[in-house]
Amino acid sequence: MLRRTTLATAAFLAAGLLALTACAGGGGETAPTSTGEPDPDASVAIRLVLEPGNLDIRETAGSALDQILVDNIYQGLVARTPEQDIVPALASDWTVSPDGLTYTFTLREGVTFHDGQPLTPQDVVWSLTTRRDTPGWRDSARLANVTSIAAEGQDVSLTLSAPDSTLLWNLTGRAGIVLKEGDTVDYKTKANGTGPFVLANWRQGDSITFTRNDAYWGDAAAAAEVVFDYIPDNQAALNAALAGEIDVLTGFDANLQEQVEANGDFALELGQSTDKGTLAFNQTSGPLADKRVRQAIRQAIDHDAIIEALASGQTQYGPIPELDPGYEDLSDVAPYDPEAARELLAEADVEDLELTLTIPSFYSTTIPQILVSDLDEVGITLDVNSVDFTTWLTDVYTNKDYELSFVLHTEARDFENWADPDYYFTYDNPEVQELYAQSLAATDEAEAADLLQQAGRLVAEDHAADWLYNGASVIAVGTNITGMPSINVNERLNIVEIAKSNG
Repeated sequence: MLRRTTLATAAFLAAGLLALTACAGGGGETAPTSTGEPDPDASVAIRLVLEPGNLDIRETAGSALDQILVDNIYQGLVARTPEQDIVPALASDWTVSPDGLTYTFTLREGVTFHDGQPLTPQDVVWSLTTRRDTPGWRDSARLANVTSIAAEGQDVSLTLSAPDSTLLWNLTGRAGIVLKEGDTVDYKTKANGTGPFVLANWRQGDSITFTRNDAYWGDAAAAAEVVFDYIPDNQAALNAALAGEIDVLTGFDANLQEQVEANGDFALELGQSTDKGTLAFNQTSGPLADKRVRQAIRQAIDHDAIIEALASGQTQYGPIPELDPGYEDLSDVAPYDPEAARELLAEADVEDLELTLTIPSFYSTTIPQILVSDLDEVGITLDVNSVDFTTWLTDVYTNKDYELSFVLHTEARDFENWADPDYYFTYDNPEVQELYAQSLAATDEAEAADLLQQAGRLVAEDHAADWLYNGASVIAVGTNITGMPSINVNERLNIVEIAKSNG
């Protein structure tokens, strides 16, 4: 079955700044090391960009929720590291049958929810079954191939109708979150998970506070408290940091490195991410239905200049970023060549082309300015239509009423969108869809990745979109902070190891 990833509303909103601080290849796993002794009673303040509208991890879209709630508050049988490795979580281990149809997980004993109730195998069965059978719960379709979920003792078994190479990965996200059966918590404002932190306070419009879960089954959180301060503006966040009010800045602007490091209290850290600055083409009609026009646009854009303007980042010429399976350097497909772009437009008999770029208004003008200038050089006039995000969702994402659009897609392993002709990309290639289906059915990881790589090259060669850059985590970390992840932090931010010293 071909599955689509629901657009992460808050991911795009949170990317409003991230898109223009995008990412360099670098990527140490944690930020600089403090020389002081960690204070177990410390409170760490972390700047984030966008506050979630509510906290219901079951039904509410947006990576603003995944970023802070998954791993820290809620957990599944398995988890993922920032480097995208799959590791045990509520399950101590698991096995997969040779035919890829049965996954058996051994549930840890002695785990409790934040309200003190014990975690039972039945909670796991109920959570996964309800997720699968409730379309209103996010990512329910990711468990559609699971025909039965059953427990025997501490073992929980999932039986599939067909092999699914993405199942374990899906279980590290919302599809795998384990909740308490019969829980009456108001998920919109409260939380009851099994993670190393407890939701202590939500000052809507300002901050969310987590405190250490002293009854946690695993290693205790290094800090007693973590406060997420929601400050959308980079300059305001910088001012708060320099005033000693913030310990870590995420979603930061690499162009502000000199300012943030001036007094020696902070260091800029760049980490890899799966952020994809995507220029979408509506291919349903008009000039953009012609592959030559799409290729001309791609070859008219100076991707290196974009990276230079962002002061960080790396180019990306295909749909799969470097952190994801199936990545291939596709820079040979559409290299920067304005003259070739002009020739392609002439071949397509296109003159004085005018196109409209629809872009959410929370993005900076940097990307649109570069696009307007580059396309003008080859004879394309680009009008920029900056709209509020609700309008973008309605016009572009839902109604596909656009010519060009730019957003930052943050989700990892979301190639499925290129295999979904109903997605707002409007891309429909049966060969790509078949390769993706074969990748899902593969029982060998290398084979699955190879099939994705083949599909990714086809998408790039069809010039289905232009991938302006591969973003990264750009963070500024206090020199008295240790354990801060630096990879993919705008999608998932595991804070259990973050510590703060007094010097």
